[in-house]
Amino acid sequence: MPSPSQPANERRPRAMVIDRAWRSLGPGLDSLSGPGGAPLTRSVKLIVLPLVVRPSLRPELAADFLGPREAALLEALIREAGARLAATAQWFTLLKKTRRALGIMAGNPQDLYFQRCFELATEHGEPSTGAEALARAALEEVAKAAGGRTVAALKDHLADAVRHSQLEGDLAAAWESRQTAPAGDAGVAAHAAAAVLEACGAPSPERDSPWFAAMVEGGYGSLLGRALWSRASGVWGRDDLPPHLKLTEHQVPPRPEVGRGASTATLPAPLDRTLFERLFVVLQSSVRREELPTVPELVRREVGRSCAPLGLHDESLRVAVVLGGRLAVGLDPLGSGESVPERTAAHRAVNSRWQREASALRARRMTVSLRPDQDGGILDALAQDLRTPWVAYMRRLWVRLHGRDVRDAPLHDMASAWELLDGVARSVMMDHRARVRSALRTLSVPAAPTSEPRSA
Repeated sequence: MPSPSQPANERRPRAMVIDRAWRSLGPGLDSLSGPGGAPLTRSVKLIVLPLVVRPSLRPELAADFLGPREAALLEALIREAGARLAATAQWFTLLKKTRRALGIMAGNPQDLYFQRCFELATEHGEPSTGAEALARAALEEVAKAAGGRTVAALKDHLADAVRHSQLEGDLAAAWESRQTAPAGDAGVAAHAAAAVLEACGAPSPERDSPWFAAMVEGGYGSLLGRALWSRASGVWGRDDLPPHLKLTEHQVPPRPEVGRGASTATLPAPLDRTLFERLFVVLQSSVRREELPTVPELVRREVGRSCAPLGLHDESLRVAVVLGGRLAVGLDPLGSGESVPERTAAHRAVNSRWQREASALRARRMTVSLRPDQDGGILDALAQDLRTPWVAYMRRLWVRLHGRDVRDAPLHDMASAWELLDGVARSVMMDHRARVRSALRTLSVPAAPTSEPRSA
C-alpha cells in the first residue's frame, strides 16, 4: 500500500524511500548515519542495497524511481531489518574501538567492516558476552584477506632508496616514449561522444548501440589523452573550459613522480598525483583487497599506467573519459540555460533530475540574493560548485575509472558505460546535497570537532 502522504500513482526516487524508511527506525543507528540522521552513502551502498533490499533477487526494486507498491515493499524490508541494522551499528562501534586498540590504521573502516558487521549482527544479534573476541577475530580475518595489500605495505615498498631511484628512472623513460597527437584530435573525439550520449539518455536507450564500440575501436580516448599532451584547445565547444577539465592544475599533464606519502585532505588533481597518491586512493577505498595485484605488481603496472593517455591503460575506460567530459560540460544544475553545443538526451535527463534538488534550488537563489559576508562565504562557495559542476564530476569519474583499470574491469558496452556515467552524476549530486545540509547546520549551531584526514 502507498504511504498516506503519497498519491496513488506517484513514483518516488528510491533514495528518498530509503531515507524515509531509515529515519523511521528511530535511534540506535548513529554510527551508520550522517549528522542529520540520513543513512551514510556507504550504509546504502554496502548494507541496505546488497544485504537488505537485494535488487538482484527483487528486480522491481532496482529502478531509480519506484511506484507505490514497490516503495511500500522497500520500506517494509528496511523496517523488518531494523533490529539487525541497530545491531550492525553496535558491532561497527565495537570493531572501530578494537581496531584502535590494535593500532590498525590502514583502510577505511566503513568499507572494510560494514558488511562484516551486518554478518555478525545476523549471526549473533547485538554484541554481548564474548563480543570482544569475535570483533578481534573479524579484524584479523579482514586483515588476512588483504594479503599485505595495504597503504603501510606500499609505503614500505617505496621507502627503499634503490627501488625509489629505479622507479623514477622508469617513469622518466616511459614519459619520454609517449606519442602525442594533433591538438585538433581532441575536438574530434569530443564531438563523436554526442551520438553516444543521445542514445544513452533516450527514453528507450539502445542497449548495444554501435557508437560506443566504434569509439573504442577508433581509439578516441587515446586521441584525447595524447592531444592533451599537445596543448589542445577548444575541445568542448566552450572557450572558457580547460581542455583537461581540471583533471590537472597545469596547462598540460606533468610527468608523474614516485612520491612518499599522501593525505585525503591534500590530494592533488588526478593527473597531478604521484604513484604513491594514485595507489593510496585504490588501497584506501578497496573493499575486496584480495582481488588486487600484490603491492610490487601494483607499483610496476602503475608506472606504465601513469604515463599512458589520460592516466589509464584500457581504451574503453579512456573513451568513458571522453563521454564523461562531453556530459560534464553540459551539466547545468542551476538551470542557467548557458549555451552548450549539442546538448543531448543524456544532458536533459541528468539536468532535470539535478535541477529538482532542493539544495540546487537553494543554491540557485543564492547566486542572485546571497552576499558572501552573510555567512562567511560557506553557502556561496557551495553555489559556486554548482556553477562549475564539471570539476567534481570529472574528478570522481576518473577515480572510478582508475579503480576499474587497476582491477582489469573494462566497460563492455554502452549500457555499462552509461550506468557508470549516470552513477557518478548521482554521486556528485548526493554529495553536494549533504554538504549543503552540513553547511546549514554549521551556520545554526557551534561547529563540532571534525576527524583528521587519513594520510600515509
